[in-house]
Amino acid sequence: MNRIVEGGRLAGYGAAYFFASGAFMSYWPVWLRDRGITDPEIGTLFMSRQLVSVVSVLSIGFLAHRIGRLKGMLLALAVAAIVMMGAYQLSHTFLALLLVGLVWGWVWSPTMALYDGILVNEAKARGFVYGTLRVWGSVAFICGTLICGVAVDNFGPPSVLYVGWLGVICLLPLALLLPGSEAHARGAGKHAPFGILDLFRSKPFMLFMIAAGFCQSSHAVLYSFGTLTWRTAGLSDITISMLWGESVAVEILMMMASGWLMKRIGITGLIGLGLVCGIVRWTGMAFTTALPALIVLQALHAGTFAACHLGAMAFIQRALPSSGTALGQSIYYALGTGATQAVIFQFAGVLYSRFGQHAFLGMTVISTIGLVALLLLSRIWKGELLIGKVPSSLDGPS
Repeated sequence: MNRIVEGGRLAGYGAAYFFASGAFMSYWPVWLRDRGITDPEIGTLFMSRQLVSVVSVLSIGFLAHRIGRLKGMLLALAVAAIVMMGAYQLSHTFLALLLVGLVWGWVWSPTMALYDGILVNEAKARGFVYGTLRVWGSVAFICGTLICGVAVDNFGPPSVLYVGWLGVICLLPLALLLPGSEAHARGAGKHAPFGILDLFRSKPFMLFMIAAGFCQSSHAVLYSFGTLTWRTAGLSDITISMLWGESVAVEILMMMASGWLMKRIGITGLIGLGLVCGIVRWTGMAFTTALPALIVLQALHAGTFAACHLGAMAFIQRALPSSGTALGQSIYYALGTGATQAVIFQFAGVLYSRFGQHAFLGMTVISTIGLVALLLLSRIWKGELLIGKVPSSLDGPS
């Protein structure tokens, strides 16, 4: 029972975060359009928030790295997020929503990087498998999406904000339940053994950033134009929703099997699995919209997202000392995925405007580049710490 309670303390915050994210990712454009925002303005709002997030994740991650107070920072960000939800409720013009969105991006975007910084350290210290804790975030994401959809169907678009707000409010008490990460990050704060430039000078870390960042960013065409492609092909909205739901369901299965997979194929193996799945998935989606094929291709989300994410978190846990995970997570989220994805989103738009469905082949190229970087990484990194002392124990093969 104590293990269940302890696991719940660690997983609860992530579940609340992803509950809110499920509501916002699926229906936020519906809420904006209900406020009278045009499609081009919606694009501007998303782009500006993405740009702010890159700066905020880096700066707040660096601050967390210096002071080592991750739990306190999560509490402060949770309070700020609750307040910004109230500001959204009072905003009815494009300019007001733009200003609120910039602040929202600043306080919301670093949350996941800081939380993962706690989770990977605590999972290792307390004998948990990271993936089995993280899986509850995927479950909560599905719940947030479904509840928000039912709420919109019954009460209209304004309910999107309220459903998401519920998840944001839950962050505060659940942050209080998180253990203080300082107990397992004795080198944090002013005694941090390295800085940002040390990571940038590390060839293995930069190869990791390319491999994992390109794997995650290769979803750009799918996230931007997948639904449009499938609707043009004649698939119903219900069928399309089930395809999206399938991708999260297989993600959950991958998270549950993460410990078993880690022991057999290791960290670079997990990231490599994601990149190989990406090459197959995006190539297939470039040439078919047949439902049986899409069902198979969507199942590969277990590789392109979940396996890569698990490998990335394990790499940061293995390659950096516990006092440096907050900084490593922040750089990975801000530059490896955030900034890279912002560029590839623009690239995806240009490709899709010229080549339509065949734009998925551009994502095949992105995955291939990532795989080359991973092969180079596997030749020079064998599971050791990149900076700091040699760890006392390792979780599995690299």
